[in-house]
Amino acid sequence: MFNDIGVLELVTIIVLAVLVFGPDKLPKVIQDVTRTIRKIREFSESAKQDIRQELGPEFKDFEFEDLNPKTFIRKQLENDELGLKEIRNGFDLKKEMAEVADAVHGREPESSSSSSSPASSGGRVDMVKKPEEPGKDDRPPFDADAT
Repeated sequence: MFNDIGVLELVTIIVLAVLVFGPDKLPKVIQDVTRTIRKIREFSESAKQDIRQELGPEFKDFEFEDLNPKTFIRKQLENDELGLKEIRNGFDLKKEMAEVADAVHGREPESSSSSSSPASSGGRVDMVKKPEEPGKDDRPPFDADAT
């Protein structure tokens, strides 16, 4: 409950409690606070039980922690009914990137048995566009905005 309270903060709270309530009233205040916390927990548990009974037997495994969005998403991603593991395992990023690079450069996709495929060259795909050298008879493209 108090995982983020350090030693210095705890000592400060104790010193303040002794100064505010005094050493003779402090044990009674601590008992009252613990009794109140216990009653709040009991009230919370009884409210949860009432809600589970009202929802019916279809929701007998319902957990209130699942209402937290992070917990809900984590639980759904761990569930294998969606088939996310097959999708994740069937997706080869290196192959997809090689196909995109081939499409950008206007080349035909290389076969996977080729020795120059990106997967056999260590999985690296050259994504830098290299300018083509113009021939001697080729003129540079005309740019109307530049003139």
